[in-house]
Amino acid sequence: MLLTTIEQIPGRTYTVIGLVKGSCVQSKNAIADIGQSLKTIVGGELKSYTDMMNKARQIAEERMMEQAAHYGADAIVGVLYATSAIMGGAAEITVYGTAVKLN
Repeated sequence: MLLTTIEQIPGRTYTVIGLVKGSCVQSKNAIADIGQSLKTIVGGELKSYTDMMNKARQIAEERMMEQAAHYGADAIVGVLYATSAIMGGAAEITVYGTAVKLN
């Protein structure tokens, strides 16, 4: 499945199917959260949170692509990502775009 953040696929025509989306809420366990809180004292990347967000992004993308495939899409254009904090140590990633059938 082709994913693109641009609205048009250069050199291709397609038929619009419609909006598709996927989301995932991820959290760290309490022990890891305490460790990351201590890391903020000295600064630097919070690696376990970066890993958590990457995993959530991947899950959300897979859910969106599954929905697009269900509708018979070949690609998703105009892909956008959004994130929001749900509570301390938990975040939601939402990804959405327009499913299309390539001609």
